Amino acid sequence: MIEEYTIERIKSDVSRYFPFYEFKVGADGIVFFCNIREETLDYDFERLREILSDYGFVPILRKEGGEYTLYVVKAKKRKEVSIWVNISLLLAAILTTTLTGSLLVCGKVNMWESGAISEMLKIKNLTSGFFQFSLPLLTILGFHEMAHYYASKLHGVRASLPFFIPIPPILNLNIGTFGALISSKDPIPNRKALFDIGLSGPLAGFLVAIPISIYGILNSTPIPRAEVSGQMFLQPPPLFSLIIETMMNLPQDYTLLLHPTAFAGWVGLIVTAVNLFPIGQLDGGHIARAVLGDNQRYIGWFSVIFLLFTGWFFFAILIALMVGIYHPPPLNDLTQVDRKRKLLFIVAMVVLALCFAPFPIYQSE
Repeated sequence: MIEEYTIERIKSDVSRYFPFYEFKVGADGIVFFCNIREETLDYDFERLREILSDYGFVPILRKEGGEYTLYVVKAKKRKEVSIWVNISLLLAAILTTTLTGSLLVCGKVNMWESGAISEMLKIKNLTSGFFQFSLPLLTILGFHEMAHYYASKLHGVRASLPFFIPIPPILNLNIGTFGALISSKDPIPNRKALFDIGLSGPLAGFLVAIPISIYGILNSTPIPRAEVSGQMFLQPPPLFSLIIETMMNLPQDYTLLLHPTAFAGWVGLIVTAVNLFPIGQLDGGHIARAVLGDNQRYIGWFSVIFLLFTGWFFFAILIALMVGIYHPPPLNDLTQVDRKRKLLFIVAMVVLALCFAPFPIYQSE
């Protein structure tokens, strides 16, 4: 139960910003039935959130049954993780992506091929693997996650530094990492913050992936299609294809043997697209929930059903089961996003269309 002194303190703080006419005390918090000042709602809620956070409570504002309801509940304590975990994972990801890049430089599919390990571990190939693949790929992923981090700080939401997820080059299609993520230590306060935090990552990663893709494509090798008949290929997203058509002027019976940096750019565009799908806790789910409110669930279901008919069907099932399709609301779910953010939502969906490859891996004829 909440101590009497704390209850009185909460009542005093709430009344300054949300005059209430009734309240109920529960085991973990207090429910206030209150009035709002629409013209200062954002400011009032943010000030109350800051004040309550000083002594371990969080406000949640909803409109239920025609009444404005303010829940004040105990904040969940999150275990702090040492920064050395972030550093260790980053160093491991540099190692695994460098090994992967070295294999790409050697023209090997994985480390189990005959002679692949000895070639992979040569200093010359490792150096090329780092500069041609590891560095550009981790730069894209790093900008993506750090944009989330700084957008979180801008809105007063504490967040961890990125956790990179290394994976050794043991599979046939290797990129040396399962990506990266940050962990929010505070709940998202409002729709504007939810939108900005969600969009910042994909937008930053997209802007970095474009020049990396251009450089990689310009350094890729044109080869006759007949030489690669029956082999597995990467499907280029529309933007990737547009760059190739604009800058390479390939003959009709030729294709590109991708430079490792081009492959890093391809991965960056695909990661951008996947994150922008408006499903659950994906970045696209954040921005869709911010703009569409509860209606996000419908576009989320549509997205999952669409993905079931593409090469991403396993991903769609995994996301639906592990993350869920519905995105929960922020603390203040009443304030709408402005017109600028609604236009940026449309831009984000255009970026999704430009970066998405329905069947990322296919077999050439």
